[in-house]
Amino acid sequence: MRLFSKIKNMFKQEAKTDVKKEEKIEISTENEEVEQKIEAKEDNETKKNVESVKVYEKGLTKSRENFVSKLINLTNKYHKITEDYFEELEEILIMADIGVNTVMDFMDRLRKRVKQEHIEDVASLNEIIVDELFIIYVNDEVIVNKINFAKEKPTVVLFVGVNGVGKTTTIAKLAEKLKQEGKKVMLVAGDTFRAGATKQLEEWANRVDASFVGAHEGADPASVIYDGLTRAKEENIDVVLIDTAGRLQNKTNLMNELEKINRVIGKVIEGAPHETLLVIDATTGQNGISQAKSFKEITNITGIVLTKLDGTAKGGIVLAIKENVGIPVKYIGLGETKDDLQVFDIEKYIYGLFKDMM
Repeated sequence: MRLFSKIKNMFKQEAKTDVKKEEKIEISTENEEVEQKIEAKEDNETKKNVESVKVYEKGLTKSRENFVSKLINLTNKYHKITEDYFEELEEILIMADIGVNTVMDFMDRLRKRVKQEHIEDVASLNEIIVDELFIIYVNDEVIVNKINFAKEKPTVVLFVGVNGVGKTTTIAKLAEKLKQEGKKVMLVAGDTFRAGATKQLEEWANRVDASFVGAHEGADPASVIYDGLTRAKEENIDVVLIDTAGRLQNKTNLMNELEKINRVIGKVIEGAPHETLLVIDATTGQNGISQAKSFKEITNITGIVLTKLDGTAKGGIVLAIKENVGIPVKYIGLGETKDDLQVFDIEKYIYGLFKDMM
């Protein structure tokens, strides 16, 4: 069984299991109390997973309708695999924002498999296409898609990215998620350059009931962050989320600023920041990849948050980013609500993108 078939069956089975468990008659015997608690926990996890899959399905609708419909039309157009078929497929993949280099690598792999496995039928290629896209993303690596929490709190997460990508709202959504997990969260307004940035973050901190540290516009960001981390240690905060300025047009100044910030963070909390997340707007397409490359030159990026993925028909950018900059996507934004910020799961992504090919 190919990979895509396994993914399809896995999510279908989970959905069926979820329905069956909801229909189960409650067991009330005392001897089965422990089993009930275990089952309840499993039910809750399954329900959460099914809900998460639905968020992926809904959030990737534009990309799926654009990309998969073209693949289906291509399959209907050709009865045999020809060079014309390969050329049209290549164009579809590039238009999906997967990236030219990624597509070239992919096409080489696909041609090789077609030759080795003596494949002639176009329809049978669809699942192989999905398999190869998955393989390109994973690339024999262990994909870490979760926050690297420190052994001793607080865990410090530094957010970077140009203005307008959704950095502040992403911080707020992540803060809300962490609060729901029972963690004490602090937001630190390290963007003292953009007018209103501090006030905006403070408002979000109030909404999600998180601690907040900020200063007046034009204050030294490193000084604000120092005060925040000092307070975080005193208040026994679990996670500190730090906003920063996004003036990429002046890379030298931004580099100096981030270097100073990293030095200050490391002095207050050894080994921090534990994560540096780059926030990218998916609707900017290949420009987002350019941003990733630029920020990678400036500071040590540990993961990417890809926002507004629901707003683009070119969801292939997820694959392009990983291929071009070698940094894993850790979170994706698939809508406006806090639940639409999802831990990135490559299997759910593949399923949400290609489910119409089932």
